[in-house]
Amino acid sequence: MIMNIILIEPAEINNNQVTLQDRRADHIRNILKPAIGDKIRIGLINGNRGHGLITDINRPEVSLSLTLDQPSLPVPLTDLILALPRPIMLKRILTQATIMGINHIYLINASRVEKSFFNSSLLITDNYQKRLLNGLEQAGDTTLPQISIHSRFRPFIEDLVPELTHKWQTRLIAHPRSEKSMVTALPLKGRTVLAIGPEGGWVDFELGKFRELNFTSFSMGPRILKVDTAVTALLAQLELLRQLS
Repeated sequence: MIMNIILIEPAEINNNQVTLQDRRADHIRNILKPAIGDKIRIGLINGNRGHGLITDINRPEVSLSLTLDQPSLPVPLTDLILALPRPIMLKRILTQATIMGINHIYLINASRVEKSFFNSSLLITDNYQKRLLNGLEQAGDTTLPQISIHSRFRPFIEDLVPELTHKWQTRLIAHPRSEKSMVTALPLKGRTVLAIGPEGGWVDFELGKFRELNFTSFSMGPRILKVDTAVTALLAQLELLRQLS
């Protein structure tokens, strides 16, 4: 994936200088191919953006002088509640959702979620953060989405979600058998939360719990989408509706 911004950790900076010697250095040398004195886009993870002035290129190292004087992109106005999908699908979703712009992803259990998915090594912070960083590099942003994992549905929906509803002005739940479309959510107000279930859909008990908390169910139409396709498509629709509101 092309890096539209090179991301660095605060601990890597010393007197506004940084020396890279990993895949980022390889990308700078082999893809960007700058000369000494050129500037490239740099971002501080969870911090400002700016540029790095190339001061030395000496395989395997690339050294830069940093000027980080631009704010990160605005915090996305969408949170995602996602029934935990297969790990190979989750890899794609984490990156794509980050590219599209997401603030918080709640990975939850549901009746039609395979319980073994919660044992995946992808759910270790260092592993899923790599997918988020890939998304930020593509999007040119610096702010990592928050990830929280909830292996029990009822404590999530009965205890946590009621505490969070005050921050969500629009609450949507995707369900293929709903007769409404997302347009019924217009005009979108403030922060939005979008709930997307497993490929088999939500069961009636789960739908009922969301509806008790004033989630509006909607469908994209008669076709059943894979979860990774649905996430990307629905986030794009939300952004369009937000621009129309």
